[in-house]
Formats: sequence, C-alpha cells, structure tokens
Amino acid sequence: MTTSPAPHVPSAAPACLSEGGQMGAMMRAHDWRESPLGPPLGWPVALRAVVALMLNSKFPMFIAWGPRLAFLYNDSYAEILGDKHPDALGRPFHEIWAEIWDDIWPSIDEALHGRATYHENLPLTMNRRGYEEQTWFTFSYSPVYDGEGGIAGMFCAVVETTEQVLVARHRAEEIERMRLLFQEAPGILVVLRSPSHTFEIANDAYLKLIGRTDVVGRNVADVMPEVRDQGFVTLLDEVYRSGEAHVGREMPILLQRQPGEALEQRFVSFIFQPIRDHRGAVSGIFVEGSDVTEAVLATRALRESEQRLRQLANTIPQLAWIAAPDGDIHWFNDRWFAFTGASSRQALQGGWRDWFHPDDLPLLMAQWNRSLVSGAPYEVTARMRGTGGDYRSFLIVAAPLRDADGTIVNWFGTNTDVTPIELAQQELKEANRRKDEFLAMLAHELRNPLAPISTAAELLRLGVLDDARIRQTSAVIGRQVEHMTKLVDDLLDVSRVTRGLVTLRQETLDLNAIATEAVEQAGASMDARQHRLTVSLPAEATYVRGDRTRLIQVLSNILNNAARYTPPGGQVALAIAREGNEASATVSDNGIGIPARLLPHVFDLFTQAERSPDRSQGGLGLGLALVKSLVELHGGRVSASSAGVGQGSCFRIQLPTVEVPGSGTPAVARGTTVRHGGQRRLMIVDDNADAAQTLALLLDATGYAVTVCGSGAEALALAPQQAPALMFVDIGLPGMDGYELVQRLRALPELAGTRIVALTGYGQPEDRARALAAGFDEHLVKPVQGKAIYEVLNRMAGKETQRETQR
Repeated sequence: MTTSPAPHVPSAAPACLSEGGQMGAMMRAHDWRESPLGPPLGWPVALRAVVALMLNSKFPMFIAWGPRLAFLYNDSYAEILGDKHPDALGRPFHEIWAEIWDDIWPSIDEALHGRATYHENLPLTMNRRGYEEQTWFTFSYSPVYDGEGGIAGMFCAVVETTEQVLVARHRAEEIERMRLLFQEAPGILVVLRSPSHTFEIANDAYLKLIGRTDVVGRNVADVMPEVRDQGFVTLLDEVYRSGEAHVGREMPILLQRQPGEALEQRFVSFIFQPIRDHRGAVSGIFVEGSDVTEAVLATRALRESEQRLRQLANTIPQLAWIAAPDGDIHWFNDRWFAFTGASSRQALQGGWRDWFHPDDLPLLMAQWNRSLVSGAPYEVTARMRGTGGDYRSFLIVAAPLRDADGTIVNWFGTNTDVTPIELAQQELKEANRRKDEFLAMLAHELRNPLAPISTAAELLRLGVLDDARIRQTSAVIGRQVEHMTKLVDDLLDVSRVTRGLVTLRQETLDLNAIATEAVEQAGASMDARQHRLTVSLPAEATYVRGDRTRLIQVLSNILNNAARYTPPGGQVALAIAREGNEASATVSDNGIGIPARLLPHVFDLFTQAERSPDRSQGGLGLGLALVKSLVELHGGRVSASSAGVGQGSCFRIQLPTVEVPGSGTPAVARGTTVRHGGQRRLMIVDDNADAAQTLALLLDATGYAVTVCGSGAEALALAPQQAPALMFVDIGLPGMDGYELVQRLRALPELAGTRIVALTGYGQPEDRARALAAGFDEHLVKPVQGKAIYEVLNRMAGKETQRETQR
C-alpha cells in the first residue's frame, strides 16, 4: 500500500511576503518543502530584508541564496523570464539560466567573493520562449551578507536593453547608410557651418574635384586659398548674410589640385542653399553641384569641330570629304584631289562619280541613298581610278555629324586604300593552299614508310624467312621507323617554335666546333649521295652565344638540305668566318638551285621546290622554316640566294659574336657496344602487347631474362619477387600510370638497386623533367631504337661494374 504525499497547506508567511504583488502572493502560496530555502518563516533575517526590498521595487530584481543559489524574483523580473516563469521560483540559479551560465558565471563568482560587478548592454543568447534569441541586459551583481558577516547569496538589479540596443543599431545603420549615400553621390555635396564656412562634411566627388582630403574642421579660404580672389567666398558670405540661395551654372574655377602644381581650370554648376537652425537663423550652407568640365569642353569642341575637322582631314592619309544632309558633297581634302587629279570644279559638280569603277558605282550609290534616308553609318568597298589610270580598292565609310538636338548637319566620310589588305588576304589564301599541299605531302610521307613496315611485319608473321632475311627485314623496319621519327621530330620542333615554347640553353660556344659537329651529323647524308664536302674554318675560335644543340641542328639542317637537293657526286661547301661583330656560316652547293619565284618564300612554312611524283627527295618542307626561327631566337639572321634553276644555292647564317669565350667543351661522341646480360633479369611494363613483345625479343637476344607485365598492378606484384636489375615502364598505362607506378616501386626495399627507365611518346624537355622528378632514372621517347636500348644496358652494366670495383 502506498501513501500519497500530504497536500500542501500554505503556512504562515513572514512580514516580508505580506505584500509584493503577484510574486509576493506566489511566494506565500508556494510549496517550499522541496526548495533548499525551506519555509519562509525559517529564512534568515538578512534574506527576509532583501526579499522585502526586492518585492516592493518596480525595477526588475532577483536574489540567488544559499549554496545552490536558490532563485527568488519580483514581478518586473518575471517578464524577463518569459516561459521560465513561474517554474523558476525557488530553483537553483544554474538550472534556470543554463544556456547563459558560462557567460554570467564569472560575474556571479565575483559577487560571491565580495566584489560587486556591473555590465552594460551585455549580449546574451537566451532560450526563454522555446527558441533562442539574442538579448542585451544592463545589470549589477552584489554580494548579500548573512547575520554573521558571511556571504550567503547575491542580489541583482537588472534591466533588459534589447529593444534600445536594436533601435540604436538600426539608427546607426540608417545614419551610416545616409552617410554612404552622401559620400558616394556622383554630384558634389558639402555642408559648411558658421560664418567662416567651416567644412562639416564633404563627399568623395567634392574631394576628387578639389584634389584634397583633409578638409573637415577647416574653412574654405584655408583649404583653397586660390579661390579667395575668384568670388566664391564672397558668394558664400552673401548667402550666409542674406539667407537667399545662389545658383551658378558652368562657372569657371581655378584649382590647385595638388601641392606645387599649376592651377587647373574646371567648370562647375552648383547651388548654395542656406541651412537654418530651430530659430530660423542661418547656421550653415548646403552646397550641391556637379563638375561639368567635360560637358563644357565638349560643347566648345563641338562649336569648333567643323573648322578643326577640315584642318584635320587635310592631314590624314585617307581621302576625306564632307557632304550635306541631302548627300551633296561640298568639300574634299587635298589628298582626294592628289589621288584623282580632278579639279575642284569637276569634283564639286557631281563629277566625283566618274572616278569610280563603273561596275562598282550602282552598289555604291544604292548604299549611299539608304544611309541618307536612315541616318545609319555608310560603309562600302569600291575601286577608284588614280591619276595613272590604275584602279585601287578603297573602303569608304561615312558617319553623320549631328547637332545638340540630334539633327544631321553634315556627313563626314573617308576613303581608305585597302589594296594592301586585299593583297595580304590573297597571300593568306596562298599560305592556306600551301598548308593543304603540306598536309597532302605529310600523308604521303607517312604512308611511304608504312608500306615496307607493313610488308616486313607480314613476312615476319608468316615465319618463312631465314636468319639473314630476318635481319634484312629488321633493318628495313628500323630505317623506316627512323625516317618516321625524324618526320615527327620536325613537326614537334616547328610546333614548339611557332608557339614560343623553345627555351634556349645559352652558353658561349666556338662556332668552329659547332660546325664540326654539324658536319659529323650530316656525314651520312653526304656519303649516301657521294658528295664532296669542303669545310673552311678560321684559325682562331669564333665565339657566339647560343644553344649548342639548336645551333648544331640549324647547320646540320642546311647541310642535309644541300645534300638532298644536289645530284649525286655534287659539291657542298661550309665556310665559317668572322666579319666585324658578326660570325657567319655559309653553306653553298652546285645542286638544283631555287627558282626566282620561290626564293622570297624559301623560309616560309610548308614551302618546297617542285618535286617529281615519286618525291624522291622526301621531307616535309619544315627544315628551313625551323632554321629561320631558331636563328632569329639567337638574335641572328639567315638568307638564301641562287642564280636560278640548276645553278646551285647558297645559305648564309649571321650571328652576333662575343669576346669572352665560355668554358664549355664539345661533348665527345662514344661508340656503341653491347654488353651481354648473362641472364640478368629485366622487366617490361607496357599495355601495348606488340610493343612489349618486340622489346622483349630484342632484350632476350642480348642474353637477359625478360618478364613482361601488362599493367602497373601486375608489375607491383611481380617486381618485389624478381627484383629485376632494370625495368622499362610505359608512362601511358591504364589505371595506374607510369608516374604513380614508379613512385610505388621506389618505396619497395627489394628494388633499391633497380634502374627504372620511362618509355613515352612525349619527348619535350618538360616531359623528361617530370619523369626524372617522379623517380625514373632515364627517359626514352617512342619509338625507341635498338641503339638507345643498348646504351641503357651499357650504362647499367657500367654502374654495376663500378659497384663491384668499389666493393
């Protein structure tokens, strides 16, 4: 059996609760049995005294008493509690205001330690109506002492200032908005105070006009002493004295806009409006206006326009004329008469039509009449006859000249000779035609090597060849691949040069050494056609500043060109000389020569001499264009000459010399040998099965044990097990590319001694740099020739030998 708690019967209340409005009545009726304060009759005298003070005050107050800071409050504070009232009565302080406890506890703690605190407009985020709201309060916390002098609680007098804070903020925002509108107004806005016209505020437009910023608190005469004698201060004095506004229109004013600068004339339109105080007396002047300098100057310019237009029209290179609104031309400039040879009488009586081509005149007149009716600008192209009787093309344009009301008062027209532009367009069409020919030629050049490669591949597939014929077939494929690689390299070089992507690695070079290396590179071409090559070098070094690789490329291109276009058994000569501050390299031959019509275009892209249908010379017509671009990048120039077809040709390169030689020396060429692997293990990672298989066969032939992987994941699985001495990795792998693969391989301790070589179709310097940065030891460009593979194997073998020696 359970018993219900006894019903609460209000006990007798102390005198402190005898009044106090609603809260006094609520305290008298409250069940204090669960409260840490206990029944009111048992409350300490000090608490009763403070409660009596609180309940009889109209100001919001509360008391927090005892160890748990039990909460008591008056009627005015109940409104602040919102929905927390009446449950807050007698509960611990921190339970009532839990959401702001962290904000107010430091002040409570101060009061409980005997130090009163005060806060004005303290922001607090409260939840007193079921939602969070931003509030502001001004309040004071004071300690309350018990009868023994100890601190038993705290007392707070508080007022909510949320509405006042929000009103003040809104007022400040409105004031700021008005200030911004004032400051950013496009016109001049100024407020002056007192008889001395002291600046109270001035907007940006005004400060920009006068060229000053430090004006507030200073008077006009002090800020702008230059205006004292211009009447403006006198006008302000009169407005202030009389109380009558003054309006000024397009008034000139001289301003010193920057210290030390000459006076600058501006024009302003304004109103000086008196400001009156509450008694009606003038206390200041409001200035509103605009800087109308541009408009005034434009009006003046318009008045002088026709005279200046005529003067100007006689100085321009075009043929110029002025016509009335009805189209009657009443003025021509001197150049019009000089070109046509017509007299004023002939031209001004309508005879100007006679100087236009009869076929063009109908369209010209029809368009002119349409513009006269519509007022739209006039534009047409027509041919005009000059004094020599030849016709030239002119772009004829005219625009209406209007007055302030928009009425057409005249037409001003010009005839611009566009004959050079039309010729340039024809040249552009010719260049486009040559480009199309080049593309056809490129297709031909690429198909040529594909035919023997295709045939060789078929022969190898059939398996009917003996070892000798297999080697012969392999040689065919190698030569054709080398030829195609050269074509692609030329295309890439030209592309990089024309896009400005070539960066020269400048150093001081001996042009004699450059010539020697170029001769070595061109030697095969010379020998193949049984040419006699004569080289003439000066006894002393000839120093230039340049990129060794590119200069060798330039000379070898010209030498190969000479070999190609000189019949077998011909004569080719290379001469290096110094002429003043320039060094020259001249290549001459007794070959097929250059036709006169082709000579001016010999360095243009896609230009070649005429070929027979079989194109026995080969090439894409890019070499000389590349030569010209590279020479000009070096600050030099190149020229070509020929006496004509069958008379040979001469190419001359001129470069600026330098006096101080560099320390660089030409690289020494090394022969290529193959060290056999002795069953060292290699790995190839390439998703192209044909490419991987052919490379594997080549490596297998040199005595290496080769593993082929078709993906990065497969290589990651096998490489730690096999620990290959060398890996060839394709960059363009699916999924995990070569860059990611090499980084993961480098993290494997089993591959610490493995050399990894990148295989890629991208051969620019930035591609090589990226590969080396990713972790590759070397970078080979596809298609990779056997010679390059052998060199990699030799370098690997050399490093292993070096390690063995060090051990």
